[in-house]
Amino acid sequence: MEAKTKTIESFKLHERDTGSADVQIALLTQRINHLTEHLQTYKKDHSSRRGLLIMVGQRRRLLDYLSTTDVGRYQAVTKKLKLRH
Repeated sequence: MEAKTKTIESFKLHERDTGSADVQIALLTQRINHLTEHLQTYKKDHSSRRGLLIMVGQRRRLLDYLSTTDVGRYQAVTKKLKLRH
């Protein structure tokens, strides 16, 4: 919970922002990284792998939305999270 709060604090756009595309992308990236580590240990955990693929698709859609609406924010988020674009 503490890591989630810290992530929201670093990506929010205004004081009460918890659901902007930037924050959602950052939270999904955090969950994806955690689940990737889990799947390297437990290779046969197919239900978690399916969840991972769903999260990756959701993050991709949010990144596509952000790239069409505000290119500057898109570039800032991808640079801050070290994502390829």
